[in-house]
Amino acid sequence: MTHTATELLQIVNETAPRLHAIPESVAALRPAPGAWSIKEIVGHLIDSAANNHQRFVRAPQAGALSLPGYDGDAWVREQGYQERPWPELVELWGLFNRHLAHVISRLPESVLEAPIRIGTDGPFTLRFVVEDYVVHLRHHLSDVERLKAGQPS
Repeated sequence: MTHTATELLQIVNETAPRLHAIPESVAALRPAPGAWSIKEIVGHLIDSAANNHQRFVRAPQAGALSLPGYDGDAWVREQGYQERPWPELVELWGLFNRHLAHVISRLPESVLEAPIRIGTDGPFTLRFVVEDYVVHLRHHLSDVERLKAGQPS
């Protein structure tokens, strides 16, 4: 998992300055009714980090794990990311992901095939969940780049 941890850290190191450079007014702009703003996308990525943190830490202890899924729209709505100061969201996202890179780097090979059920989905291996976390992160960061450029996601 060293490669995945390094990749995650590289994403954060490259992306955090670009996120900080986005003006609050741009970060708060919703491209369409019901669509997430950049602030809400980053909030969703914070939620993803929080949920995956639980998976990454609990799976090695449990051997097999079953955790609830989560409704991304509900989490974003309930936490009011749209109302949060943009620099704080970027800072939280960056720090949380730096911590996850550290956690991932410490996962022993012996636990990576641990089965994980997420809601009614799975089982997935811990290895898949960790690698998919980075894929998911990249997907939403590309949405941020499109919105920043004024293109719909």
